[in-house]
Amino acid sequence: MRHDAEMLRTYLVADVEDPRLNLQSILSRHFLARALAGARFEALMEQECRFAITMNWVAKLLQRSPEADDLASVLYALQKGADNADGIDVPYFMRSIFKLLPATASGLVIPNYIEEFLSGVQDQEPRSRFDQFSLPTFLRLWRVALGLEVSSPESARLSLLEPACGSANDYRALEACGLASRFDYAGFDLCPRNIENARALFPTARFQPGNVFEIALPGQAFDFCMAHDLFEHLSIEGLETAVGEICRVTRRGGCIGFFNMDEIPDHQVCPVEDYHWNRLSMDRVRALFAERGFSAQVIHIGAFLREQFGCDQTHNPNAYTFYLSRRARQ
Repeated sequence: MRHDAEMLRTYLVADVEDPRLNLQSILSRHFLARALAGARFEALMEQECRFAITMNWVAKLLQRSPEADDLASVLYALQKGADNADGIDVPYFMRSIFKLLPATASGLVIPNYIEEFLSGVQDQEPRSRFDQFSLPTFLRLWRVALGLEVSSPESARLSLLEPACGSANDYRALEACGLASRFDYAGFDLCPRNIENARALFPTARFQPGNVFEIALPGQAFDFCMAHDLFEHLSIEGLETAVGEICRVTRRGGCIGFFNMDEIPDHQVCPVEDYHWNRLSMDRVRALFAERGFSAQVIHIGAFLREQFGCDQTHNPNAYTFYLSRRARQ
């Protein structure tokens, strides 16, 4: 309630939080795509992770060296396989991904989006071109892919709940990529201004005021749940209550993003005015979900980038994502 509506509308969807290039947001969308289509789009998912890696690097480059001449030098270095562009280091993962483009994945052509952006900056302001032309690349590809996917009677009934949805922060990408129309979606948030923003942006979507400590739904009302950057801001008692409520109303599984988690034995509690900025214990949170019937596939974002793509750069070494699935009763 301390922030005005305009600030709430923009601050969690810019820079590294932009759901078009934020890997945790992307992994949430991949979770949902698998729920719809199984493994059909795995190749497209891998390509989108590569896209996120490169676009995050390009975004940082734009902050440091926004001049078109510098960007043209980077393009030339990439084309030649060089690791330096007039004093700008070009990391190995950028060079290796550039060499693999263009590509095909899941029946779609993946353009050389790096070259397309860098070669066009002479004709358009770089930041504007990046935001308007480059960042929506995979949202456009997913819309085509999901448009070709034939709905089954089961997938048509899938429902998705998003606690702490903010000002439709992640829903924007769900809508743009075509996933929103494939789910019966409902989002809620404690802040009325967030809900007003979300409704203004998407008048036909379901956004309601709501409290994660007491979700006004019957048990297992939704197939899936997704949530980002929520649990670290709660007291430990609040964390346990919120996890219990989310597990109570979720039938099949979910994707939960954490921004301040570590492999430590206990939570580190850090009150900040009227909320918290805790560092959560990965093992304790996983155990908390297990007590409520959900197993968790734990993804440490930094380790995922290193192991899968040879990228040693992450904006947040404490970012984790949980893929949850309800365990079958014995």
